[in-house]
Amino acid sequence: MNIPFEPIVFGYKINVHLILEYAAFFVGFRYYMYLKRRVRDPISSSNRLSIIIGAVFGAFFGSRFFGFLENPVFSSKPEYIIELLSVKTIMGGLFGGLLGVELAKKIIGEKQSSGDLFTFPIILGIIIGRIGCFLAGIKEFTFGKQTSSFLGMDLGDGIMRYPIALFEVVFLLMLWVILRKYKCKLEKHSGLQFKYFMISYFLFRFCIEFLKPNTFFVLGLSSIQYLCILCIIYYQRTIRNLFHAH
Repeated sequence: MNIPFEPIVFGYKINVHLILEYAAFFVGFRYYMYLKRRVRDPISSSNRLSIIIGAVFGAFFGSRFFGFLENPVFSSKPEYIIELLSVKTIMGGLFGGLLGVELAKKIIGEKQSSGDLFTFPIILGIIIGRIGCFLAGIKEFTFGKQTSSFLGMDLGDGIMRYPIALFEVVFLLMLWVILRKYKCKLEKHSGLQFKYFMISYFLFRFCIEFLKPNTFFVLGLSSIQYLCILCIIYYQRTIRNLFHAH
């Protein structure tokens, strides 16, 4: 199989990455609905809907804003607006969605933690999306720097690079297994499962960014790494409690 993987079906080139991106949203949401039917949700249906709306809008704006910050280039060309709207990052989507949820909960007066039900659907969605990114090769900015190590792969430009998207899939599968193993214990504290997911994922992304060929840095760090630091600060109380518990 060649990467980028773009099979020809009935004379048309198939954009596998785009298909898997839409599949990630669809499958993730269906999995969320499946889980929701199997548990007693302490949050009312109307409030849960408001929370989802807050998450969607927060994720949309967050993904675009932080996607732009990865390479903040301004242009007066008309097509620049279209390019700007198409730029996005899952990291910005997650953190923007988190802020959107917190804002929605504050508006409707909801006090219950709402993240646990979203945890595994989000992980599943990211895994599906990252498989699409991996198959897109260098057409998506999820590839790594050039390397001579055994981890290197030709992602479409003839250069051996770190397959960052594949690393992420492996990490998320491991995180899935760990969170599943301790699910019953974590569920005793509402919201803790989602918090541990966010902390783990953002720490991983902070580290993996050093393997990406970023071009825009501030004091040696990329915008995504600063977002990771912001997320860790946001959850610093949870991290302190984790260390105190041990």
